[in-house]
Amino acid sequence: MSVKKHIAIFASGTGTNARKIIDHFKNHSDIKIALIVSNKPDAGVLKIAKEFQIPNLIIEKEKFFRGDAYLSELKSAQINFIVLAGFLWKIPSALIAAYPNKIINIHPALLPKYGGKGMYGHFVHEAVIQSKEKESGITIHYVDDKYDHGSIIFQTTCPVLINDTGDDLANRIHVLEHEHFAKIIEECLQK
Repeated sequence: MSVKKHIAIFASGTGTNARKIIDHFKNHSDIKIALIVSNKPDAGVLKIAKEFQIPNLIIEKEKFFRGDAYLSELKSAQINFIVLAGFLWKIPSALIAAYPNKIINIHPALLPKYGGKGMYGHFVHEAVIQSKEKESGITIHYVDDKYDHGSIIFQTTCPVLINDTGDDLANRIHVLEHEHFAKIIEECLQK
């Protein structure tokens, strides 16, 4: 019998991707969403955690970046894989060292373009549109010590239409995120 893999989802916002991931794994025999971690006490993702009765952890900057990066809390929840789903802080090296190739992120563009500090959400979509790109998409990648830099696991594309607003493109990107993220997480955990 295999040991259940425990995932922590780190999120800063409404939690639409987190909800899709939780739904995907809620009856899984080998994978459990064991913890929701947020840096914002009023983040919508915490309501989702409560709805699904998943423990949550509110983190603060000082301990995350200059303390133990909450490693003791993650270890006590038996976390062995971390998913960043709209989490806006850079991951400290202590966490990367403790979870090598066990932290993945989703980015709403085709990396290496439109990544880096400050490139998230509508900032990414506006930059893609202003550059007159013909396509955008999502990138799921391992996390290293630079923003949006680690090895790419998966990419898929969608068109950028001539009259698109940032919201139009964001909606198309959300469809891709919701369709693919949980499946790619599952593939990573079954390697």
